[in-house]
Formats: sequence, C-alpha cells, structure tokens
Amino acid sequence: MNVVIEFLWHLTPFILVLALVVVVHELGHFLAARACGVAVERFSIGFGRPIFARRDRSGVEWRVGWIPLGGYVMFAGDPNVASVPDAAGLEAMKAEILARDGPEALARQYHFKPVWQRAFVTAAGPAANFLLAIFLFAVLLMTIGERTLAPRIGMVEPGSVAEAAGFQKGDLVIEAAGRRIGSFQDLIEVIQVRGAVATDFVLERDGRTVRLTATPEWRRMEAAPGAPRVGRLGLAPTGEVVHQAFGPLESVAKGVERSWRVLTTSVYALGRMVTGQMSAEQLNGPLGIAQMSGQIAKAGAEAAPDLGRKFLYAGVNLVALAAVLSVGIGFMNLLPIPVLDGGHLLFYAYEAVARRPLAASVQAFGYRVGLALVLALMLFATWNDLQRLQVFQFLGGLLS
Repeated sequence: MNVVIEFLWHLTPFILVLALVVVVHELGHFLAARACGVAVERFSIGFGRPIFARRDRSGVEWRVGWIPLGGYVMFAGDPNVASVPDAAGLEAMKAEILARDGPEALARQYHFKPVWQRAFVTAAGPAANFLLAIFLFAVLLMTIGERTLAPRIGMVEPGSVAEAAGFQKGDLVIEAAGRRIGSFQDLIEVIQVRGAVATDFVLERDGRTVRLTATPEWRRMEAAPGAPRVGRLGLAPTGEVVHQAFGPLESVAKGVERSWRVLTTSVYALGRMVTGQMSAEQLNGPLGIAQMSGQIAKAGAEAAPDLGRKFLYAGVNLVALAAVLSVGIGFMNLLPIPVLDGGHLLFYAYEAVARRPLAASVQAFGYRVGLALVLALMLFATWNDLQRLQVFQFLGGLLS
C-alpha cells in the first residue's frame, strides 16, 4: 500500500504539471492558426491510441492519448511527417484541393498561407510557454509574495574554495558573474552551473564594497552514485528570511525577470554541456521530472500544519515548478532541430530567402536526423534518471 501511495505522490503531480505546460504550448499553436484562418483537424494531448476523443461542430477532433509525454496540433492537409512540402508537392496538393473542395478550402490550408503566418503559428507554441511562465510567476508573487533567504554568508566551509578566495562570514553578496543577486537561491543558481569557471563576485563587507574571484568546484549533490554534479563554493546562508510583497505591475515585471533568468541559465548550462565543459548527467528525463514533482509536492505538504494547507503549499510548489518547466520546454522547442518548432522556423527562414521551400527529400532527411537526435537525448536523460534513482543497483541486488 505504501508503494502505491508513493507512486501516486510522484505520478499525479508530474501528470498535472506536464499537462498544463503541454496544453498551453499546443493552445499557442491552435489559437495562432485560428487567428490566421487555418483549418485544424486535431488537437491532441498525449500520443498513441486515444483514451478520449470528441469532434466539435467546427470539425476539430479533441483527443487525449494514452502516452502523456507531449501533444500536437494537426492542420488540414498535412502531407507528410515533415509537415512542409516542397514546391512540386505544393502544386500537386493545390490542384487536388481545388478540384475537390474549391478555392475557399485552399485559403484555409496551412501550407498555402504566407510564410510569415506559418512562422507565426509555429513560434506561438514556445511563446505561449514563456507567457505561461511569466503569468505563473506573477500570480505567485502577487498572491503570496516572495520569501527568500538573504544572500548573506552565515558560514564559510573550512578548506573550501570560498575560504581560499577570501569570503567571510557576514558578507552580503550583491553580484555574481555580472548578475544582480537578491537572494541566496540566486547565488546558488549562478554557482551551480559555473563549475571550473572563474567567477567574479561583488560583496558588501562592513559598509564597503569588496570584489573577489572564485572558481566553483564540481561536487555531487548527494553521496549516491549517479547523483548530478554541480558547482559549489562552500558557502551557507545565515538563515535570515526576507519577505517581499508585490503589486500587479511589479509582479509581472518580476515574472518577466525570473523567466529570463531561468532561460539564460538554461542556455548557459546547455552551451557548457555541448562544449564538454559541463557533464550532461544533470539532464532530467520523464522519470527525473516525475521524481522532482513528487519531492516538491511532498516538501510543500510536509511543511503545512493541516490538510487544507498541505494541498495549498504543495500546489504553490508545483505552480513554481510548472513555470520553470514551461520556460525549459519553450526553449527546447526553439532549438534548430527539424522535428521541433525551431527546425520548422529554420525551414521557413530558408523559404523566405530562397522564395521556395526546401526539397522534400532534404526535409525528410532533416526530420529523420532530428527525430534521432531527440530520441537519443530522451534515452540519455532517461539513463541519467535510472542512474540517479539507483534502479540498476536495485536490480543487481535482486539478482545477486
């Protein structure tokens, strides 16, 4: 029974958070398509066989698939998996649609819209994710404010990098790597992705400004095998809690700032992974995100004094996770990989310059390569998850 409850603690928050982020992403595509007069055949959350399907009066099939790891919007007349036909394919499709349905139907086909409209529909998905993140951050800031640990140093670990660099107890960190630091969490976010990188810090010490340079060292977050390595200096906060309240406009501005911070940190970390300066073991797959969702929900529930506030605190934590995840999904979809939105935008950029779409063979090849890259990334991230969760050690123990 305890195993079932633990499983539900992790699965339910994961599905709720992922469903929100995916639905908003696909709604971005859907609403932009409708604004451009594009006919939509299907709006699906999840892949595979449908567990629910219903067609509305406008002809759109609303579907929920049994694999809850994404979603898609299918436009009328999608001819192939690449969803971008070449010039010859467009002419053949045009003749067929005109003969069968007439010019009015042709005007509602996605592939016969101007390239800027197709790019707008494609970019609307990631844009919706960024707007969702800003909205969720703003709602949290406007309703409950922000409780953070002050970026003041409460302890410097003996023999640590921080001690060698000259950090002292009582120092107030103002800037790190050129970024303004408002909380100890801000400081951690900077340090964690800058292992082995010399980083400049600006401190306030006894009323004067002090500048230091320190190089965070890589350390595992936990002693368990497979735990990710992050940058560490050997600093601990004082425990001083700062609470701030924000009005509507301040909340939105802060939501934009926080979303931008998550985005820039993600871009920096990915760049370091690609160049080999940072281990890719930090990447989380579906299992890792599910585990994180459960842990965050449980942490919120355990901090609450009664049942009502357990749900409230767990919900607040999951909303914050959904905001961060939404930024990540928006960013990942903009990568110039053909199977993703960024790949389609790359194709449209070529079409806008060359005045014709790429050949179907080139698009199909790009799609296959892109799909292989995405699947390889998912498999690698899932491998990280299994290592982190010590699944292989568990199975080995059963067999030994």
